[in-house]
Amino acid sequence: MTWMIIRLILSLGFIAVVLLYAARLAKKKGLGQGNGVIEVVSRQRLGRTSSVNVIRIADVVLVVGATEEQVTFLAEVDAEAIDTVLAERRVPAPRAATGAAVTGGVTPALVARNSTGALAGSVFDRAGWGTFVHALRERTVRKS
Repeated sequence: MTWMIIRLILSLGFIAVVLLYAARLAKKKGLGQGNGVIEVVSRQRLGRTSSVNVIRIADVVLVVGATEEQVTFLAEVDAEAIDTVLAERRVPAPRAATGAAVTGGVTPALVARNSTGALAGSVFDRAGWGTFVHALRERTVRKS
């Protein structure tokens, strides 16, 4: 029993050393670090394996379609137009107070929150799930 615990600790230690070595090697070669020239501005998934990406390379903004097999150039967009749209999206939308009466019997449109992280637009995006849960609550709440 004691020998098994020692083997377990030694195995975990070996794995930790290998991971640290790999991390140092990757850092030395510059893997996983951006140089600030290329930026993914926006990403929208269209299906399981396809997406449309807006990419800024220096002062040029490109729209590309990406699948598992290829990346296709779709369009070049004006950089100022993209900056304007992004600025409008960052403005916080006014929220209705909880329990407030809705005028005309029409509920306000649900405004999606925008994420800019690596998980933006994926199923792991917290803002996307929060919007979904909020919409589900609105549909299932009993209104008198």
